[in-house]
Amino acid sequence: MELLGIDIGGSGIKGGMVDLETGLLTRDRHKIPTPQPATPKAVAGVVVKVVEHFEWEGPIGCTLPTVVRQGVVHSAANIDKSWIGVDGERLLRKATGQKVALLNDADAAGIAEMRFGAGRDRGGVVFILTFGTGIGSGVFVDGHLHPNTELGHLEFKGMDAEQYAAARVRELEKLTYKAWGTRVNEFLQHLENIFSPDLFVIGGGVSRKIGKFKAYLVLDTEVVPAQLRNEAGIVGAALTARDRL
Repeated sequence: MELLGIDIGGSGIKGGMVDLETGLLTRDRHKIPTPQPATPKAVAGVVVKVVEHFEWEGPIGCTLPTVVRQGVVHSAANIDKSWIGVDGERLLRKATGQKVALLNDADAAGIAEMRFGAGRDRGGVVFILTFGTGIGSGVFVDGHLHPNTELGHLEFKGMDAEQYAAARVRELEKLTYKAWGTRVNEFLQHLENIFSPDLFVIGGGVSRKIGKFKAYLVLDTEVVPAQLRNEAGIVGAALTARDRL
C-alpha cells in the first residue's frame, strides 16, 4: 500500500509516494519552493500542485512547521503568522478535495525514524532533532510520541535556540563546522541537563554531513544521524495519514 506524504517547510514544499511497508519512496519526490509570504492560501495552492503532480486521489499526510492540535494551527515561526488559528486540515481538505491528516513536521520526521530509521526498536527517551531553517523536535518515550514539543523555541542564551544553532544560522553567519558544531553541542547539553534522554537522532539535511561536526559533540547521550534524511517528513506524514484516516 502506498500513500502521498507532503512536507511543508520554510523553504520548500516536497511530496512523495510512500510504500508504507518499507518506508521507501516509490517515485522521485517532487519539490516546489515555499511561497513568500507563506500564507494559508498560497501554501494550499502549492499543496494542490504537488497532489496534481502525482495524480493522487486518496488520503494525504501533510506536515507544517507549527504546533498542530486536532488539525488547528497554533504557532507560526517559519511560515506566515496568518496561519495561527486556522483549521489547517479543513483548509487542505477543501483545496485538494481529499482527506488530509495534518501534523507538526518534526513529529512526522520522528515517526518515520522510529518506524524505519535510527530510532527503530529503541526504547527509553529518544529525541529526533531536525536542523534546517529552524530546529524541529520529535520526542518519544518508549516509542510513544509526545507531540508538538518545539524544542527549537526553548529560550537559550537569551533567544530561541534555533536562532543560535539552526543549520540556517551556520549559513547566514558563515560559521565553520567547528564553530557551528560547538553551538549545537551547547544546545544538546542544555537538553541533556533538562531531560536526560537516552538517544539524540540528528536529522535534516545536516544528517549526511554529521562527520564534519560530530567530533565537537561532547555529550553523555548517544548521538546518531537520522537515516531517512530529508525524506523523513514525507514518510512520517504518509504513516500518519494511514493511521488516522
